[in-house]
Amino acid sequence: MKWDEYKQKKLQNPEFKQAYDELEVEYAIMNEMLRLRGEAGMSQSQLSKKTGITQPDISKLENGKANPSIATLKKVARAFGKRLQVQFV
Repeated sequence: MKWDEYKQKKLQNPEFKQAYDELEVEYAIMNEMLRLRGEAGMSQSQLSKKTGITQPDISKLENGKANPSIATLKKVARAFGKRLQVQFV
């Protein structure tokens, strides 16, 4: 089963959906970091050198085990030639 299929199945459970919705922003950050790093063909060590963020901390960000500051997210964005945009919706 692919991730999207699995996720849709799990989201049918109200308790799972509530927990997922509460962590949506964290998941979005993790997924975007992984996507950008993958597209760039960059290792965590290479991203670490470009950002000044340690490799273990890059790993924690990508695994959802860290709560990054705006400054940290800006460093990551700049490493990929992007800028950070935050919105309240």
